[in-house]
Amino acid sequence: MKSPSATLLAEVRTFRQNHPEVRYVDLIALDIPGHFYGKRYPVEMLEKVAAGSPLKLPQNAVLLGAQGGLFKIGDYCFNDGDPDANRRLVPGTLKPVSWESQPLGQMLITSDGTEAPIEFEPREVLTKVLERLHHKGIHPVVAFELEFYLFDKKLDDGLPQFARDPLSDDADDQPNLHIERLSRFSDVLDDMAQTAKAQGIDITVIAAEIGPGQFEINFGHCDDGLRAADWAALFCRSTRGVALKHGYRASFMAKPYLQFPGSGMHVHVSLYDGGGNNVLAAHQQQPLRHAVAGCLALLPHCMPIFSPNHNAFRRLGGTVNAATRASWGFEDRDACVRIPESDPRNLRIEHRLASADANPYLVLAAILAGLEHGLETRQEPIAPLNEDRSSGTDFPVDMLDAVRAMQHQSVVRDKLGAEFVDVYCENKRQDHLAFQQEISAREYRWFL
Repeated sequence: MKSPSATLLAEVRTFRQNHPEVRYVDLIALDIPGHFYGKRYPVEMLEKVAAGSPLKLPQNAVLLGAQGGLFKIGDYCFNDGDPDANRRLVPGTLKPVSWESQPLGQMLITSDGTEAPIEFEPREVLTKVLERLHHKGIHPVVAFELEFYLFDKKLDDGLPQFARDPLSDDADDQPNLHIERLSRFSDVLDDMAQTAKAQGIDITVIAAEIGPGQFEINFGHCDDGLRAADWAALFCRSTRGVALKHGYRASFMAKPYLQFPGSGMHVHVSLYDGGGNNVLAAHQQQPLRHAVAGCLALLPHCMPIFSPNHNAFRRLGGTVNAATRASWGFEDRDACVRIPESDPRNLRIEHRLASADANPYLVLAAILAGLEHGLETRQEPIAPLNEDRSSGTDFPVDMLDAVRAMQHQSVVRDKLGAEFVDVYCENKRQDHLAFQQEISAREYRWFL
């Protein structure tokens, strides 16, 4: 077998041979709010990194707020000297970027797998959860589904405008599920799909959703949880870029219109043992019930992950298929945890609560932690919605309440890491307070 450095070096050299026009490569990683940060490297320097030269970026880049600012979180940011932390290249992610005006490449980087991983880096949090499950002989298979809106490229006094129908030049202001919308916007949607595939993402189904200019793209089931989350993160980046190239603005904002459905991140998860048997289907599906109970038990304590900002909480209890309580059901899209109809081999849960702009690494880590907790405690879940439409347990519906519910929950701290939980909760608290530091026109209308 090749050493990691030899494999990476071969990947970089093959890339340079296939794309001699590319002079720079963006080395990127996802921060806590779900934005990419990184550095643009000359491609010849990338060869040195692949061969083993150190790759260091500021540790606190992971802690950036939604607007890129730094908050004082414990001793981080202002009392720690802003230290560098080692990163490594993620094999298999060096790909060309087609949406920029100049030839460019990009590649994921991470601190997981280094000598001193950053405990609160999202990819590292997921890595620890997956390693713990693998040690127990449990192997998740994961598929993400992401909803997003297309808007006109130009904002109207800061507000989004409906995407223009390229055939009629009229605003696409009719919410529907019609297949014709896929045809009318086929140029940009096809480019999004092909660009994602060029990034190594397994794109499958494309659907027009209910909101005006709203679409959903699904990914294939993946037996590598990290790769599945990588796909979701990279898809958001490439989709925004492709949309701008076509004269649109793509957004994964959770609730851009109050009167229309929000955009969600739906995650399908099945669990297999070392022999390839579906863990959830064993013993007349009793483990499935335990896993559901665990998901529902931790869900109220993971709301800052599933709804990571002020706008995301607006989506809850909205117009279509957005739950207001922690619930589950068979073939029921009103439930937070849906059990799609399937044969025993493919039995899975579909976790539907997260907003489309949530951090995919953290969403998957929280879901898997819930499944693990359920399999450990073997509790029975509440009644499914199929039996009782009022079934469900309450969860926080604003950020400050959600942070309080998460920060001191012992199981969440154990499963996701106490250091991560403290850092994440303080980041969300500070982001929320910073968001409040602006007086809106409505506030003047009400109270001036």
